[in-house]
Amino acid sequence: MKVLVVRFSSIGDIVLTSPIVRALKLQLDAEVHFITKKKFLGVVDQNERIDKVYTIDKEITEILSELKNEAYDIVVDLHKNLRSKRLIFSLGVPSYSFDKINVEKWLRVHTRLNFLPEKHLVDRYYEGMQKLGIEDDGNGLEFFHGLSKKEVEDILPSENFIALVLGATYYTKRIPKEKIALIIEKATLPIVFLGGQDVADFAQELEGEFPKVINLANKLSLRQSAALVANSRFTITGDTGLMHIAAAFKVPTMVFWGSTAHELGMYPYYGKKNSVPSVDIVNTNITCSPCSKIGKKTCPKGHFKCMLGTEDEDVIDGLNYLSNI
Repeated sequence: MKVLVVRFSSIGDIVLTSPIVRALKLQLDAEVHFITKKKFLGVVDQNERIDKVYTIDKEITEILSELKNEAYDIVVDLHKNLRSKRLIFSLGVPSYSFDKINVEKWLRVHTRLNFLPEKHLVDRYYEGMQKLGIEDDGNGLEFFHGLSKKEVEDILPSENFIALVLGATYYTKRIPKEKIALIIEKATLPIVFLGGQDVADFAQELEGEFPKVINLANKLSLRQSAALVANSRFTITGDTGLMHIAAAFKVPTMVFWGSTAHELGMYPYYGKKNSVPSVDIVNTNITCSPCSKIGKKTCPKGHFKCMLGTEDEDVIDGLNYLSNI
């Protein structure tokens, strides 16, 4: 069987497809191809379960003739948007997808009515694949950074450390400075900053105020950042791609929830066979969060209380708990 798995973006969402990719490869002995956007190639190009990766800049027409020549038996659509539907129609082969629960998400975000199922997105992926005969192996996510032992050792601090993720695509998913300052003050382990160019200046500002931190923001590739997270004592993050990568490596996490929420079904997924601690930092005293299913560039209310209003005691308790496990 030759299968094309579709997920165009983004980092975390692509990592969340890894259990299905593994099941296709190991349970069905399929030849697995993957299509994504070119800028996300690094998320899948080291994956040992994937035989071939196709990328696009914007449109499927860029590689449609090549895909048709592959003569796929089925398409597994884990993006489920107009672009993926056009692709399936063009290839003319059977497809399998999942329940995106867009109506339930819209109601939760815009009306506060909660009809969301109490299950993770990955579990909904598995439900959509039942007719293929694959089952949840309980092993959770996986990520392959492809670095050698020496390459990993070259970027690691000399002692146990906490990875603190500064970056996120949307501002309302980033941990605010006030909370980062609290974490630095109360942490008993060295802290390593991670993030991309979008938070490089912010990281330098924090480094100037808190010289004891190790600032690697905008200094590592995604693969290097993943390797560093994999070797952290635990990772502190917002709702980001590195949150899911931490879960893939079974690393404990402290997650600050802002404009998105745990209940939307994309929290750290460790798999049923693994018991890994994860601490949620949530402001339960407001009704305006979640205000988005993906995040926003600014707080719609202008106060950002979902993050700023979280209890300091919860953060300190979380730090103490994860530092002592």
